[in-house]
Amino acid sequence: MIEEYKRRFFVSLGLTIPILILSDMIQEWAGFELTFPYEKETLFVLATIVYVYGGWPFLKGSLDELRQRNPGMMMLIGLAISVAYFYSVAIVFGYGHGHDFFWELATLIVIMLLGHWIEMRSIMGASNALQQLVRLLPSVAHRINGSDIEDVPVSALAAGDLILVKPGEQIPVDGELLKGRTTVDESMLTGESMPVEKEAGDVVIAGSINQEGSMTISTTRTGESTYLSKVIDLVKEAQESKSKTQNLANRAAKLLFYVAVGAGVLTFVIWLALGYPVSMAVERMVTVMVISCPHALGLASPLVVAVSTALSAKRGLLIRNRTQFEEARHLDAVIFDKTGTLTQGDFGVTDIEAASSYTNDDVLRLAAAVETVSQHPLAKGVLREAEERKLTLPEVVDFASITGVGLEGRVDGAHVKVVSPRYIREHELSIDEVAFDQLSAAGKTVVFTLRDGELVGMIALADMVRDEAKETVRALKDRGVRSIMLTGDNRKVADWVASQLHIEEVYAEVLPDDKSRQVQTVQADGSKVAMVGDGINDAPALAQADVGIAIGSGTDVAVETADIVLVRSNPKDVLSILDLSRNTYNKMIQNLWWAAGYNIVAIPLAAGVLAPLGIILSPAVGAVLMSLSTVIVALNARTLKL
Repeated sequence: MIEEYKRRFFVSLGLTIPILILSDMIQEWAGFELTFPYEKETLFVLATIVYVYGGWPFLKGSLDELRQRNPGMMMLIGLAISVAYFYSVAIVFGYGHGHDFFWELATLIVIMLLGHWIEMRSIMGASNALQQLVRLLPSVAHRINGSDIEDVPVSALAAGDLILVKPGEQIPVDGELLKGRTTVDESMLTGESMPVEKEAGDVVIAGSINQEGSMTISTTRTGESTYLSKVIDLVKEAQESKSKTQNLANRAAKLLFYVAVGAGVLTFVIWLALGYPVSMAVERMVTVMVISCPHALGLASPLVVAVSTALSAKRGLLIRNRTQFEEARHLDAVIFDKTGTLTQGDFGVTDIEAASSYTNDDVLRLAAAVETVSQHPLAKGVLREAEERKLTLPEVVDFASITGVGLEGRVDGAHVKVVSPRYIREHELSIDEVAFDQLSAAGKTVVFTLRDGELVGMIALADMVRDEAKETVRALKDRGVRSIMLTGDNRKVADWVASQLHIEEVYAEVLPDDKSRQVQTVQADGSKVAMVGDGINDAPALAQADVGIAIGSGTDVAVETADIVLVRSNPKDVLSILDLSRNTYNKMIQNLWWAAGYNIVAIPLAAGVLAPLGIILSPAVGAVLMSLSTVIVALNARTLKL
């Protein structure tokens, strides 16, 4: 549709230039005269093309609004161009006296096409969230058929089929792990920041990523019954149910439509009743109806939107849904996803507890040496801390992964292991239980470093809280807006992050369908709610919220589902959204008054209220008022500030 409006705009603009030159009123105004054979017929043909081709979107929209019995901008434009066209045709072919309105018709259509084109370019089209979700599922699976392994389309799988999933591959179906021990990255689906350990009997989810060992799973759900497919359905349902409030310009146009029709008919009746000829009454009626549709009204909102979009882009805000963006000024609560939104999404070392004969650097140095060749999120956190401390790491040899519990290798001739608490419990090793319990209670992940079977120390890691998140929560509280945390992560981790940010409302271990329902719960008392998230698991909640805000560094699904995208991935930009939404709305109100408010003076004058005093607003003067209104609207839009 963007290309369609663009094409119609340029074609109509090209035809409008000769229409202006051939119009008697413009010639009188500019002080020149141009005549040639079939001049009026040529004008008629050009204007007819503009009316039919350029005006078609508005004529079609008028019929749609008429069928819905809900007049708006389309019916107002359709009324104005139709009255101007048929009146002008009558003048050209000698069925009346006066000036034609072909030039008014053409310029009105051109400006309205421009307004719609600007508006469509300023906001993005329909969301591609559902397509992005579908792409997460692999199209081929390795099905085990006796001693053979065959690659088959995922659509051909049935419940009970045995599937082989290799390290690094996405899991194609929901199923039960029959053989193998591994860790699975479910973060994009469930919000769980840590890879989840899986062993025989555990459930695996389609779309998650197998990180380590090979696994054999028994298919339990395929196609539309999978967990990911349910997320797709939730997104679709929430998108379809989202309220589609009329924009301000359309509401103003609806009122103006009734004013135009009422004033036009009343003008015609009064002039006839006063004894004037029908031609005079018709001219006054047409003048009123044409003037009632100011060119500026079609640009009032699009121009502000264009300026607002440019301002937002400079601040790292991508506005995808203008209607929902305007609702941000009414927000009562902002719901934040935790991982990747309030936190950095990267694990960092928070505490090191060394055994009596070792230093903290010894613990970190040995652990980092073993972690050097690992791609695990915890390994990256350990290595980052070692780099910040400028530790020199020895070479590791005989590196190996201990599936589900840790890593091992030889460092400086010693056998070093970095293991989970489960390994410590299984081998009944003695640790500082008090320190371990305190770290675990704070929601931190603890790993242990062993040297030749002896405990060297423990390292606690956590998903680090963003400094900007602290400022954002504090600023929202000062504005009277509630901050709520909604996460799929475990309760301990969520409570620790909330304590760092001073967030009082926390909902942890929440799955995607529950997230969407939780947003509905917050909305139940009439509160306007924004959802800020970055993962696939946030998509249903982003779609359900009054304003969906995606972190730009998040998944394509979250970005496509959201109404606004924070390109800089900075939660503090939520404050900019609130400010820009309020300022944009105020500027639109001002523009609508400038665009339509002049009718308070123009319509009575066009109708002939001051005719007894010899003052009648001619179409030419009306055109000047329209042009002045348009210029003021354009200049006022440029004054929008953040």
